[in-house]
Amino acid sequence: MEWQIRYFNEKVRNGIEQWPVGIRAHYARITERMQIFGPNLGMPFTRPMGQGLFEIRAKGKEGIGRAFFCTVIDNEILILHEFIKKSQKTPQKDLEIARERVKEVKNDRP
Repeated sequence: MEWQIRYFNEKVRNGIEQWPVGIRAHYARITERMQIFGPNLGMPFTRPMGQGLFEIRAKGKEGIGRAFFCTVIDNEILILHEFIKKSQKTPQKDLEIARERVKEVKNDRP
């Protein structure tokens, strides 16, 4: 059964669409694999961040993009937040946004 990819909101989808073409192409290849094989691709494509949060690790000649996601019922992958990395360490602010969204999504489930 294939996995479906959804976005937390249009702002997240639009953010990824604004990424430089090389990073966006790598993101597209990773998400295509996720739809076929599921979200747990492992390094270097995806990585668990704890508390039900995972990251997609997209790279291009222009830099590095990250998209946080969680899984929900019925084989859905929900992209929660995206950003372009500017430093080695993931910014705390971006991690907090994604963690808040995971809680929000998980609390909305029946």
